[in-house]
Amino acid sequence: MIDLMSIAKTEADGGDLFGKLQALYEPTEVRPDGHPEAVVWSGGNFVGNVNPVAHSLTDAYALLGTVAAIDILGLPFYTVPMWSQYRHDTKLECLSWFGNMPCTSIKWSTAGDAYVNDGKGGRVVVMGKSGNAPLRTQAGVYCNVRPYGPITAVRCMPCLPYSQNKPKFNIDPQTGHIHSEMNSPGIQMAYANRLFLKMVHETGAIGRVAMKPTQAMEDGINAGLHAWLIQGTKFEVGRKYAVDPFEEHRENIEKIIALLPSDFKAGMENWGGRIEQHISDTNYGLLLWDLIDHQKCIVLATDLDGDRLTDLMADVSDPLRHFGGKLAKHLGQNIDMAKVWSDMGYTTGNGRDMTSVMHRMTGPAIHEQTLGSADAMLLRLLDGDESMGGTKQPYDPRIHFVLIRDAYLDANQGNEELRKWLDDALATFDKVYSGKRPGFIEGYKALKEAIKPWGN
Repeated sequence: MIDLMSIAKTEADGGDLFGKLQALYEPTEVRPDGHPEAVVWSGGNFVGNVNPVAHSLTDAYALLGTVAAIDILGLPFYTVPMWSQYRHDTKLECLSWFGNMPCTSIKWSTAGDAYVNDGKGGRVVVMGKSGNAPLRTQAGVYCNVRPYGPITAVRCMPCLPYSQNKPKFNIDPQTGHIHSEMNSPGIQMAYANRLFLKMVHETGAIGRVAMKPTQAMEDGINAGLHAWLIQGTKFEVGRKYAVDPFEEHRENIEKIIALLPSDFKAGMENWGGRIEQHISDTNYGLLLWDLIDHQKCIVLATDLDGDRLTDLMADVSDPLRHFGGKLAKHLGQNIDMAKVWSDMGYTTGNGRDMTSVMHRMTGPAIHEQTLGSADAMLLRLLDGDESMGGTKQPYDPRIHFVLIRDAYLDANQGNEELRKWLDDALATFDKVYSGKRPGFIEGYKALKEAIKPWGN
């Protein structure tokens, strides 16, 4: 058994968390591309032809939940130290280590406003906040894919459509970066557009484009890249932009095209499906219709609008269920709306179970999850009352096991033995956590007894 409370207290007190965690794991020769100085540990059982996954050790319950879950499961893994104080002390260098690991990875996001020691006896807000933006830049992330129910959002990274000042707007022919008030990498835009079209082609879902090409210069480029990519394909376009954004921005878009691999569109002549080109704002309303009508769709959005869309995807199911309950009550029916929701075929919960995958231009994907109240929950654990006098339930670590399952299946496609083992482990978790939810430490001990580690 790992002394999880000791780890939690060490982090909360600003103690030697590095030393405490280093003692749990083995050093490894594996290094991220271009970073021989990186700190990388390993653990689990390297048996049974399973490709390992890299874990980020971030903050609070994201860190503690990962330490517990990887110990319970015993799957082979690498791990990189990345908690807020360590990110600050390494001047964000550890983000490059993690972002360039040569394997499928899991990144936990926690609060970006943590205070850390500044090395001079004072306290400052952690450098780089949550670290998400510098990680994506350093790892070459070009989009973030978030499926939830019938809707999948493809969110272009960083791709911020703010600029409306045409004189400040140009494209660097050496890098493809779009320079304005913002700095959006045009090459990443092209990759995100191509992945969106590939997903529409492979799934048969409707493809909805969410951009503002008439308002934001970056979106004009993005929409123009999209228009260029569907040239010569079998895609049918329903709703179309009034102006062809490729022709409008051809000179600048061709600067980006010149920097792409020569075979970037290879095979796309056989891709097809239905595309609808919307102004981004309309997608908020369309998303509601798609969710209610079980309409499978894939939305391509910028970072800004993609963030708003995924927030709505996460939050909208609760008010829809609430309205259904009010409607039933008006009609004189006393019903269990959660059961009715499930019986009607809806699979969305409250958004905490929404998965997220970041795709890199080179290298495997990074599976991502946010744990917004991680530090508050950790303080409740340390105070000895996780339930706050019975007003809250203890932390439910199920998402750690779901995220680990997704990442290992991604890294080991076609390994049916591993898939069955992971499914069985998750089913065992659900048995242990059915009924009254155990406290975090009690749950860890119960899961250790109930789940036979991989390779044993």
